[in-house]
Amino acid sequence: MRTFIGIDLGSTTTKAVMLDESGAVLGRGITNSRSNYDLAASIAKAEVHTSARFELLGRELRASVGVEGVEKILPRLQSELRRQQNLAHLSVLAEVCIEECANPRVARIRGELQRRVAGMVEQMTREEANPNPLKLLKPGEKTSEFFRDRAASAYSSLAEQNADADVTFDDLMSIFDKAIIRVENTKHDEGFAELIGLASERVSARLEPAVAAQCRAAVERACAVELIDGGVIGTGYGRQRLPFAKENIRSEILCHGLGAHQQFPGTRTVLDIGGQDTKAIQVDANGIVTSFQMNDRCAAGCGRYLGYIADEMSVGVHELGPLAMKSERNVKISSTCTVFAGAELRDRLSNGQRREDILAGLHRAIILRAMSLLARSGGVHDEFTFTGGVANNPAAVLALRRLVQENYGERQLNISPGSIYTGALGAALFCMRAAESRAAA
Repeated sequence: MRTFIGIDLGSTTTKAVMLDESGAVLGRGITNSRSNYDLAASIAKAEVHTSARFELLGRELRASVGVEGVEKILPRLQSELRRQQNLAHLSVLAEVCIEECANPRVARIRGELQRRVAGMVEQMTREEANPNPLKLLKPGEKTSEFFRDRAASAYSSLAEQNADADVTFDDLMSIFDKAIIRVENTKHDEGFAELIGLASERVSARLEPAVAAQCRAAVERACAVELIDGGVIGTGYGRQRLPFAKENIRSEILCHGLGAHQQFPGTRTVLDIGGQDTKAIQVDANGIVTSFQMNDRCAAGCGRYLGYIADEMSVGVHELGPLAMKSERNVKISSTCTVFAGAELRDRLSNGQRREDILAGLHRAIILRAMSLLARSGGVHDEFTFTGGVANNPAAVLALRRLVQENYGERQLNISPGSIYTGALGAALFCMRAAESRAAA
């Protein structure tokens, strides 16, 4: 099967999309960008291949056990494979944490620090290998799909339990903060076939014998499909760092315009709020960009800014929107400058203002900046598509709906569940078109 890949190298996350020969999305992959762009592109490409194999596996399972069987089996297989990957990451984390404990700066408490850190990572590994089925998410609670975030949450919780006057919470967290960077910058070579084989055995053990046999056979068929590389196109904030030839790189403006048009053919205006920049784009009936505006000064009002706010409030980025939705009164935020954000937040909190109200004000301020870009690009036309990671933030979406209604009247607002992959989708489409042009020449 011939495939086409688009990679969107963002400042915060790197996304990849794979299309099959018909132009249908075969897989999606995502990873943290951090500072190692080459590695991020490599990991995202590996993730998209894993995702594609699961799509192929889903097709095989539908043919053998039916839709109902797929709904029961495929999520279990995905969960088990992710567990195997996390266990591999935890093994590396354990080694690196112990190495970090050898640093001369912690010589005074080295032995005790090593003992506690090793015990904490060991406990994390046990809980990952044998999860508690009674430990359920609270209503509305979300978990991050990134290993770094999940590991940080578990490790910090254990650090609070293990810290005392001799080995402080900061001592324990400093080891993790240094180690996780090294873990993220380590390329993990576990193959899909090996990991899905382990996952399949665990899942099959809980299935009826006949269904288990069909499951294993479906896994073998999905792994046997040859995915022929039809090319890769790169885009995004860090596209110049992608390990591709210049002719295999496209503007993120063009990619977001084409990707949004592919998702919603009626799109005429696109707003993308990414990690480092915000883009307001106008497209024609074919998804071709006719005009655009970008913030070109700083990351104020983008994903990086929201990440900074989350750190200041000691919550996850994914928690900001749900918290802001609990606001009971309007709070006007005077600035969305990242430099002054911390001071303003602390000042407002010390004055007794609720963090939910402050966050609602922050989200409105962010969208007001985006509205200015939209106005300069040509306004908001019907249909209007919101892309990027911030499109998954309910408070940002609510503020956008209200401000668009106030300024432009009723508009069809489109948001895809895969909005964060829009740029990568556009790049994959450019890749497919380039291959078709070469074939026709």
